[in-house]
Amino acid sequence: MTEKLTDIVLVHGGFVDGSGWQPVYRLLRNDDYRVSVVQNPTLTLDDDVVAARRIIDAQDGPVVLVGHSYGGAVITEAGNHPNVAALVYIAAFAPDSGESVNTLIADPPPDAPVPPILPPRNGFLFLDRGKFHSSFAADIPAELAEFMADSQVPWGVDALGGTIDVPAWRSKPSWYLLTNEDRMIPPRAQLFMAARAGATVVETPASHSVFLSRPSTVAGVIRTALESAASLSFAA
Repeated sequence: MTEKLTDIVLVHGGFVDGSGWQPVYRLLRNDDYRVSVVQNPTLTLDDDVVAARRIIDAQDGPVVLVGHSYGGAVITEAGNHPNVAALVYIAAFAPDSGESVNTLIADPPPDAPVPPILPPRNGFLFLDRGKFHSSFAADIPAELAEFMADSQVPWGVDALGGTIDVPAWRSKPSWYLLTNEDRMIPPRAQLFMAARAGATVVETPASHSVFLSRPSTVAGVIRTALESAASLSFAA
């Protein structure tokens, strides 16, 4: 069946929660799109995929599935859901079969910034709060970055080790917003993953927190995906 695409599901990444999507959410809602936000617990990849699929199941029709950072790994697996029409990666990991976030970050380019991730505590990771602004959110106001640093969501070590079975980008069209001032996922690594996935790439001069610093750019890529995928036929 062929339907007009109006449903969007947003998946957040590590160290943050779904509330960070609010500026993007507002822009898309103002255009009368139906937008849902997944609150994935970031404990294990399997659990986060289940959380995403639960929200996909709750929609009335086909969806565009959007993931930021670690959320890209989540949508890569959850995107095999038959009601997912397209994928949008926002400065995100896009693993292949058998890969995990851990394998993708194991061999960074020699000149790449090193994210200030502290040694794990009881199976969870945090970013050094004193370096959060410069590494994760350099282009947003310092006060907001400070709040984000102090409200970090612990990221489970097991989530980074979760591997992809079948990457949805092999069968679904995808878009990739590449942040060329990113100090968490090197731009070259983003470009490699996007090219491998056959994604349509849009570049923007932004930090890893592009969903806050440039929400109109993020919303624009999502709108493009919706419009481009609107005529696809897929299973009811």
